[in-house]
Amino acid sequence: MHASKYHINTLKEAPTEAEVASHQLMTRAGMVRKAAGGIYTYMPLGLKVLRKIENIVREEMDRAGAIELLMPVVQPAELWMESGRWEQYGAELLRIKDRHQRDFVLQPTSEEVITDIARNEIHSWRQLPLNFYHIQTKFRDERRPRFGLMRGREFTMKDAYSFDRDEDSAQASYDAMFNAYMRIFERLGLTFRAVAADTGSIGGSRSHEFQVIADTGEDLIVYNPDTQYAANIELAEAPCLIPERGAATEELVKTPTPNAPKCELVAEQLGKPLSDTVKSIVLATENPDEPSQVTIWLLLLRGDHELNEIKTGKLEGFENGYRFATEAEILDTFGCIPGYLGPVNTVKPVTVIADHTVANMSNFICGANTEDFHYTGVNWGRDLPEPKVADLRNVVAGDPDPQGGQLAIQRGIEVGHVFFLGDKYSKALNATFLGTDGKPALLQMGCYGIGISRIAAAAIEQCHDEKGIIWPKSIAPFQVVICPMGWSKSETVRNTAEQLYQSLQTQGVEVMLDDRDVRPGIMFADWELIGVPLRITVGDRGLKDGIVEIQTRRQETADKIAVSDAAVYALEQLSAL
Repeated sequence: MHASKYHINTLKEAPTEAEVASHQLMTRAGMVRKAAGGIYTYMPLGLKVLRKIENIVREEMDRAGAIELLMPVVQPAELWMESGRWEQYGAELLRIKDRHQRDFVLQPTSEEVITDIARNEIHSWRQLPLNFYHIQTKFRDERRPRFGLMRGREFTMKDAYSFDRDEDSAQASYDAMFNAYMRIFERLGLTFRAVAADTGSIGGSRSHEFQVIADTGEDLIVYNPDTQYAANIELAEAPCLIPERGAATEELVKTPTPNAPKCELVAEQLGKPLSDTVKSIVLATENPDEPSQVTIWLLLLRGDHELNEIKTGKLEGFENGYRFATEAEILDTFGCIPGYLGPVNTVKPVTVIADHTVANMSNFICGANTEDFHYTGVNWGRDLPEPKVADLRNVVAGDPDPQGGQLAIQRGIEVGHVFFLGDKYSKALNATFLGTDGKPALLQMGCYGIGISRIAAAAIEQCHDEKGIIWPKSIAPFQVVICPMGWSKSETVRNTAEQLYQSLQTQGVEVMLDDRDVRPGIMFADWELIGVPLRITVGDRGLKDGIVEIQTRRQETADKIAVSDAAVYALEQLSAL
């Protein structure tokens, strides 16, 4: 490809709303253009990146035995009503009506449609296992679309769905997809982790996220550098930090703590470590059959720990959801405003749940249910009943791993997610097959998603510098750019550049020959911004000595290589990337 026949339109400045590197650089490099909030046109360079990602995904899905089809973007609401998600999904589900006032949705995912296909197409155990996938546009009506392709409303996604006769074979299908995903991300050339994860709104019982490691990632990943353990912080089990509860050696004292509604201020006033304090979080649950029946819960965490709301939602008694208690409910139960609450001497009985670490604390500090006062020297058994105990908190860096070593935390960007669904959707939509005994049985399902467009953004978040993008060679729009100095002025430069271009193309390399008549500084800045992995500079000065300059995108200086060796050297450099 010659640059003069291509569309290259870079910008010096990013739009003001572009907050993260991927949004800034994709816009400046001319890869995307905004059509509306969270909706983008993929320009030629950006589309080439997407197609390369798609090709890698498609090759590995085919290799794993999945079969490609294409499901519609617009889906009938009846299927979503049948699954129960018409009401459950929330405002992100864009609901529309056709001219006959029939309800439809713009698909955010395709569990309903694929299950409908399965119940009409799969009749016998002899047809199983099956795995269908497609690469299709999705739409989720984000409240606040931001970060460009990282959290847009319209995006490109690969989703696959496996169907099996029993749970054992379904788990085998899950493992096959997990391994395919590992190969996909290895081929993409990205640093990533596969982490145990919560199943979220999709449902199911087994789940892994594939996280591209990046400092700008919204997700926190807990991992052990010395083992294979990794989990999303929402799911990671937080260990008890106190192996055995100590003796009650202090008296219970109601201690003045004026203007100290937070544990940090209490610890500072009393000259105690923050880890000696206990924070109180008051939650409320409602009876779905009798909304007026409200249960108040008091959750206790160490002062330096944070509540994990995903874990909380899985506690017994929280199955129908929970909310933070209102100030009126708090006053009614504790007789005190928030900031000075605790489990000792509440006005009304309250169910107390302590985090594992708090349950083993002794002589601790907590609110006294009186404004400007806290109790010191609080002990379980003596001053208050033994609590219910649960894992309530987020893991923090340095926590011990029960398997040995210490846990660390890093940020990641979720770009893939695999779920074992079981019969969640087949039961709701009555998707059955005839088993070997001739009796109907529910299909066992798995669900496997990859964000194609999000991978492009995540790759930039991981691979960029102050000059621009640094694409992994597997998904770069072009692998090599040839930059001739003085294209219109020197026949020798033109001939040498064309010969290199033809030679590399013959070797199957995707090459861009920049035959635009622009200054070297502009040309170099454009290709550093666009992020092509390898640049070959051809100029009269070097050609007088029989050399060209070859430089990878990460190199600070170029290598001077004989013209006769340039093509071979370029191939060697590409192979090493």
